[in-house]
Amino acid sequence: MNLVTHLKSFIVRLRTFTIRNIMKINFRPYKKTTIVFESFGGRQVSDSPYAVYKKLRDNLNVSCVWSIKLNQRQFCEQHKIPYVIRRSFKWAVTMQKARVWVINTRLPKWVRKPDHVLYIQTWHGTPLKRLGLDIKEVLMPNTTTDMYHANFVRETHRWDALVTANDYSTDIFRKAFDFHGKFLELGYPRNDKLINATQSDVITLKKQLGIPTDKRVVMYAPTYRDNNFESKGKYLFQMPFSIDRLLEKMDDNTVLILRMHYLIVDQLDLSKYRGRVFDFSQYHDISDLYLVSDLLITDYSSVFFDYAYLKRPIVFFPYDYHEYKDELRGFYLNYNKDLPGEIAWDEEQLYKLVTKAFDEKLINSTRMDNFYQRFCSIHTGTSSQEIANYILKQL
Repeated sequence: MNLVTHLKSFIVRLRTFTIRNIMKINFRPYKKTTIVFESFGGRQVSDSPYAVYKKLRDNLNVSCVWSIKLNQRQFCEQHKIPYVIRRSFKWAVTMQKARVWVINTRLPKWVRKPDHVLYIQTWHGTPLKRLGLDIKEVLMPNTTTDMYHANFVRETHRWDALVTANDYSTDIFRKAFDFHGKFLELGYPRNDKLINATQSDVITLKKQLGIPTDKRVVMYAPTYRDNNFESKGKYLFQMPFSIDRLLEKMDDNTVLILRMHYLIVDQLDLSKYRGRVFDFSQYHDISDLYLVSDLLITDYSSVFFDYAYLKRPIVFFPYDYHEYKDELRGFYLNYNKDLPGEIAWDEEQLYKLVTKAFDEKLINSTRMDNFYQRFCSIHTGTSSQEIANYILKQL
């Protein structure tokens, strides 16, 4: 290790040490009520925090600011969104002097929550796979099962209110998160758009995304695997089917869009598929992608709970079902009976189901209707405003 490398390493350690010590200072909150928003650890300006932000940003009684990673700075500046760079000195002070945090994932355990902070946890999905204390054996990097459980509970006990989409989620979160605070069972704010959007909105979105308005859209949105990682917080993923074969099976009037989980770091080379395959893994609002998609392919990702609001066909492709179910996470639902779509157990079956997908017979209306009533029906399209109102009432 040369002198320059040593110096860089020292600067990083000194910076981290300073930031963590700033977190220990008992600051008074800003005179003007400040609300900090963060989505997926600062990787995006998106999801439910963004939906709530849009309801509060014009309120003259509060100041809104986003906690972001450096690569989101251009997006914020283009859209005139106030921000602080995550893990900067300014960020540490802002977090401590803010009055409200609106966040959709866990914070680092060394981030201190002052007594004056109201922490609204929106979370980021209805659970299919086991979470928190319900994971019996943790296979994630740099942790053990006991450490993971302890850190998880340490975080959830900081939350003042937790947003859920249905009573099913509320019951699971109460146990898996050991959470006994305020439940806001209102539906996820990010899904207001799915309920309120019109066909005109869909056409506008397609134009913005560069998708031909006369094309049908299939979206593939898988989750990550706990045991397939590059490093902590960075997971690897290999396409479990042939894009070429899928495109052969779909007619020329259909395009494929990919939406990888935010923790997946692999970069796919899609240059040869230009015009037929689009990678929107870094796109900030997955709700837009739901709206332009006519069919969803997924595995164990909770995206299908949200997509079900649209009552459009879903194909499940659990190519590693037994490993995932028995060794990695396990499920809360009966995967074989409770899903709102057909299951492809192998690659050939996947291609067949996709080609049949736009046949109305693929959608079991009773199954979809029952699923919708159980998981989606409480959401009226006003969750963002209701949560914004709740925050304002607490100030």
